[in-house]
Amino acid sequence: MTDLTFTCTGVRADPYAAGPTLVLRLRITAPPDTRVHALALRCQIRIEPARRGYGPGEAEALADLFGDRSRWGTTLRPVQFAQVGLMVPGFTGETETDLVVPCTYDMDIASTRYFNALQDGEVPLLLLFSGTAFTGAGGFRVEPVPWDREAAYRMPVAVWQEMVEQHFPGCGWLRLPRDTMAELLAFRSRHALASWESTLRALLDAAEPAPPPLPLPGTPAPRVTERAVP
Repeated sequence: MTDLTFTCTGVRADPYAAGPTLVLRLRITAPPDTRVHALALRCQIRIEPARRGYGPGEAEALADLFGDRSRWGTTLRPVQFAQVGLMVPGFTGETETDLVVPCTYDMDIASTRYFNALQDGEVPLLLLFSGTAFTGAGGFRVEPVPWDREAAYRMPVAVWQEMVEQHFPGCGWLRLPRDTMAELLAFRSRHALASWESTLRALLDAAEPAPPPLPLPGTPAPRVTERAVP
């Protein structure tokens, strides 16, 4: 079995993608002079949250994922980020290629909530590889990529923030059931509201209790009296 090793050397946000997309740069190394005709790879990407520290604000934002900080010794488990496929063209010895990772800003997804909670620093990622290698000098043979192939990488939080800002500048994203969306649309139409922001603001304002009216200038303060005993 060909001894393949994988290294992640960098990451960038793709500014030209239709949706939020990260591009991880991979270096794949085989033994010297070994001919690899092609690789059909599967890559599982996990977040390893126990491999970094967190400030007070980050810990508070992560409470819905991992609970109170006092419990993190047992709750700070890996978080699934993505699973992607990749076809690598033929090479001899070593090659570099891009691993394209489509992302989401859906706050119902655990990995998105994790990324959103971080203020700075790095995200500890673990890339787990499997798949099929087509190798051989005078023909080719088919062999599996060993399941223990992996690569660790610490992605700057700023790269995730840059990617989100490219596609959702100054905004968040909310996923709702179709029935709820229909009710919101009907409410917006009934009240002739110009945008979804004004629709949600109207609902929030209606849900908050109205503040007590301010007394007119010169109005004496009401006298406090005790209730008479019957």
